[in-house]
Amino acid sequence: MIIVLKPNQQKGQIEHFIQRLTDNYDVQVNTWVGTHSTVLGLIGDTTAIDDEYIAAQDVVESVRRVQEPYKKANRKFHPDDSVITLPGGQKIGGGGLALIAGPCSVESREQIIGVAKSVQKSGAQFLRGGAFKPRTSPYAFQGMKAEGLELLQEAKKETGLPIVTEIMSAEHLPLFEDVDIIQVGARNMQNFELLKRLGKLNKPILLKRGLANTIEELLMSAEYIMAEGNEQVILCERGIRTYETITRNTLDISAIPVLKRLSHLPVIVDPSHASGLNWLIEPLAIAAAAIGADGLIIEVHNDPSHALCDGAQSITPAQFDLLSQKVTKLSQMVATL
Repeated sequence: MIIVLKPNQQKGQIEHFIQRLTDNYDVQVNTWVGTHSTVLGLIGDTTAIDDEYIAAQDVVESVRRVQEPYKKANRKFHPDDSVITLPGGQKIGGGGLALIAGPCSVESREQIIGVAKSVQKSGAQFLRGGAFKPRTSPYAFQGMKAEGLELLQEAKKETGLPIVTEIMSAEHLPLFEDVDIIQVGARNMQNFELLKRLGKLNKPILLKRGLANTIEELLMSAEYIMAEGNEQVILCERGIRTYETITRNTLDISAIPVLKRLSHLPVIVDPSHASGLNWLIEPLAIAAAAIGADGLIIEVHNDPSHALCDGAQSITPAQFDLLSQKVTKLSQMVATL
């Protein structure tokens, strides 16, 4: 249930009204204070609440019920876009195009630091790199694990770029204390026990859509994290499985405006995993920037032909430099429309 309060209400009146709601009903009240109004989102058993009685209260402008199962992620509860801000000032959401770039997997000190410096020069605000790698084949390279995280930290010291890397298990959480944004991969999107543990952190979580999951299922996974108290969630569209076989996945470009209509959470796009083909990354990235994505996460490798993981979907630092210039200009143009 959503209750919109009348403008210019005194803080004491609002607090008293919220106290009455929590005393009389088995609900949790989330408060969103906007420029012109205050919105109360009631989560819990609202069946006993009389809409007409609530609407008749002096402080209330309007009352409506929300049918969608996701509440905290719902734009109706939070009309303004959420912006994820890191301690260093880097932002995802609220305008602009955040660029997250780096190799699929950390392979060596020289590789990750070299790529980090290159993508930073080209405008990337975040460094991605896999330390723990979920692979379809058990015989494929699984990542450098804890050593890979240490190398990412070295790259951060050299460049100042915040780290984005994927977690595979809640058991690894102690190793991720210095990671700036924890990524939940497509295979773990519905690992609900992991999501609940991440919900207890005070740290941004980049949540990737599963390869066969609906938009509502993605939002429900975000809800698992937010329900535990962590509302710093970034949604990622990375392509879904269809009948097409030429590309690794099919980028659901329509998911970006749909997600931004349904939710206040920032939405970024991963053209690397969506295509699986390095020559498709640029057109897909341009499409994402044009349709209003809040950011891109792109795989960049100094030597893709010899990469230990997903070289076919990686671009070189020089290619990323050109791509960065194009999508940044396009994003600025779109913002003025």
